[in-house]
Amino acid sequence: MPYLYQDSKPRPAAHPGAARGTHSSGKGYEQLKQECLSRGVLFEDCDFPACNSSLFFSENPPIPFVWKRPGDIVKDPKFILGGATRTDICQGDLGDCWLLAAIASLTLNEKTLARVVPLDQNFGPDYAGIFHFQFWQHNEWLDVVIDDRLPTFKGRLVFLHSAELNEFWSALLEKAYAKLNGSYESLKGGSTIEAMEDFTGGIGEMYDVKAAPDNFYEILDKALKRCSMVGCSIDTSSAAESEARTPFGLVKGHAYSVTGIEEVSYRGRQVRLIRIRNPWGQVEWNGPWSDNSAEWRLVSPEEQRRLSQAARDDGEFWMKFEDFKVHFDKVEICNLTPDALGDSTAHKWEVIIHQGSWVRGATAGGCRNFLETFWTNPQIKLHLAEKDDGQDECTFIAALMQKGRRKLKKLGAEMLTIGYSIYESPGRDGHLGKDFFRYHPSKARSKTYINLREVSHRFKLPPGDYILIPTTFEPHQEADFCLRIFSEKKATTEDLDENVAIDLPEPLHPTPSPRETEEEKQFRALFEQISGKDMEISAEELEYVLNAVLKKTKNIKFKNLSLISCRNIISLMDTSGNGKLEFSEFKVFWEKMKKWISIFLQFDSDKSGSMSSYELRGALKAAGYQLNNYLLQLIVLRYSDEQFQIEFDDFLNCLIRLENASRVFQALSAKNKEFINLNIGE
Repeated sequence: MPYLYQDSKPRPAAHPGAARGTHSSGKGYEQLKQECLSRGVLFEDCDFPACNSSLFFSENPPIPFVWKRPGDIVKDPKFILGGATRTDICQGDLGDCWLLAAIASLTLNEKTLARVVPLDQNFGPDYAGIFHFQFWQHNEWLDVVIDDRLPTFKGRLVFLHSAELNEFWSALLEKAYAKLNGSYESLKGGSTIEAMEDFTGGIGEMYDVKAAPDNFYEILDKALKRCSMVGCSIDTSSAAESEARTPFGLVKGHAYSVTGIEEVSYRGRQVRLIRIRNPWGQVEWNGPWSDNSAEWRLVSPEEQRRLSQAARDDGEFWMKFEDFKVHFDKVEICNLTPDALGDSTAHKWEVIIHQGSWVRGATAGGCRNFLETFWTNPQIKLHLAEKDDGQDECTFIAALMQKGRRKLKKLGAEMLTIGYSIYESPGRDGHLGKDFFRYHPSKARSKTYINLREVSHRFKLPPGDYILIPTTFEPHQEADFCLRIFSEKKATTEDLDENVAIDLPEPLHPTPSPRETEEEKQFRALFEQISGKDMEISAEELEYVLNAVLKKTKNIKFKNLSLISCRNIISLMDTSGNGKLEFSEFKVFWEKMKKWISIFLQFDSDKSGSMSSYELRGALKAAGYQLNNYLLQLIVLRYSDEQFQIEFDDFLNCLIRLENASRVFQALSAKNKEFINLNIGE
């Protein structure tokens, strides 16, 4: 599928207050709702109809589903009953437990929940069968409108539902998320952090606790002070171990939340503790520092009050941080953007967003294993100036996300394997070439290349300038991407996508030569033979002349120049406007032609008569044209073949059109300058 290059200039993080409507009618939730109320009808969403295509794309429903509105399922439906809690989230017959775990975490943060699930919705007097939810997608908040027809079987909800049979916010939220991703089936399989990010606009980190960095305690401490969503879990070795309890009261394969981290004075020394919550609301850790353990007897009542410690079977418990590292295996952190945090939050991330694309033949260069094309990937300069407080280095998280792949599942698209590398900047501007990466190792890189929606990693680097290269693992793979930088202190970035610039020699003008060269004598004889006494040739005659001459050129392999090319040549060189080429004009063009042949041969590395489209940037720069990624991509789409090769005839056409365009641009610039001077003179 063709991906148009997206300008990857840095952008600020999106604000949820400006959520963009997504309905195909162009109307927002309120307008659609009022129209239904005025007409006395219930809303039916034409964008996500109550039919099989909204359910599955690879199979037919295994059972006969019936779409019903909540009022057809129960007598007294409620949107939210007694507050949104973890008991409102019960899994149905869809493999989206990753989504359910994220929704459960969402209920722990009232402000975040209210943003995703607008709470002013109900089944009251103004009910119109329409609801809406807000999700973050690639630095943009979207308002997703749905009708309330839900898939049922034998009168009961098939997918996500609440323990309270007349409560429907969670089922409707799942439907809106399914619509966002194309279908219910698209929600099969995923990671909790993916949905957490879509609910918050935050940036995810995943840690293997057994291999966590030395400052892992400090990382968690800062995360909680920033109100980040933090979850943890214990791995299972088989499906049979899922939900199995350990002798210490912990549950394997179960999603816990981390709710606090503190140091407490115990026997004259400081002990590091971490507070964990089981969403079940019961079943707790029974080891050291558990609710009724002996350790608390030696902690002052003041300290216990500070830590909100109480011996209640509420699912929340403290444990020693060292014990946590022994018993738990995974930690997921969703770091929130500044707009998601309250004004009282002391520690906030600085956020920078870049949007871009990997375009086959132009900017889809693959990883460093493919040196010949690696350098063509998008390049982003990161400037780190401020050190962390009390540190000599700068902390930042770089997260690379491939966009829209879940929604493209129905078209056969899978998650691509992605990652990135970071290099020290050589101190010069502009897109770095192949030789730089040939001779310079990376300073840092993503932990691995993996086929997840997002790859993220935390780095600590000295202040300075760095070049970040986001890539797919294999070259020629197309996708849109979003690159986000969360930094402790303010950082700046710039895209090394080059500015458009033209550096051509002064145009040659036909001048009589006192003595013709042997080459000119041969051309003149051929001209006279073809054109007659007026020494002017048409496009068809030029085609014959050029192909006759170039066939005798031994150092270039090419197919015949096309008639279109010859017409383009005449449009470039015809100064009289008669649609023909005079001999003096041809001589000027031939000098250009020799230069362009030389450039083509330089970049036709295997002397096959064609050059790789990935080499086009360098070839055009040698000809005097510095293009940005967007223009380069358009040229590649126009002139390269399916194997990303450009033949000489196409290269020639490309240069002719660029020179014609540059002449128009220069003429317009001159007129504008003249106009400005006249106005200044007045």
